[in-house]
Amino acid sequence: MAINALVVDDSGIMRKMVMRALSDCGLAEFDFTEASDGLDALEKFDPKHTEMMFVDWNMPNMSGIDFIKKVREIEKDHVPAVMITTESTMGKVEEAMDDAAVDCFVVKPFTPDVLRQKLAPLFDKIKAGGKGSFFSKLAAKI
Repeated sequence: MAINALVVDDSGIMRKMVMRALSDCGLAEFDFTEASDGLDALEKFDPKHTEMMFVDWNMPNMSGIDFIKKVREIEKDHVPAVMITTESTMGKVEEAMDDAAVDCFVVKPFTPDVLRQKLAPLFDKIKAGGKGSFFSKLAAKI
């Protein structure tokens, strides 16, 4: 069974690269929904369907960080969010982790190996999720 993942980036090529790298890293099978910016992603985000988010920071109309903050306001269960961005300063990492509860931070450019390395602790957390938690429900799918 596949994890329903929302991939958000204003570059179609980058969305394809993220999806390919996720498929190649072998941590899970994914069904992808694509969004071209935060506003598009907000329309496509479904708290009953979206199980993970892979989001760029810098986009027109609504940034990735603002999109994740909005999701955190409307979701009932914590949907894991991975920020995939060129932003790499400690201030940006802290903002993502502290203000938007981002679960993982990946700096572009990256390889499938780097993505696997960065995501492995998140998937370990998912697999170890407590009974009845969102993470345990997601673990059942991997």
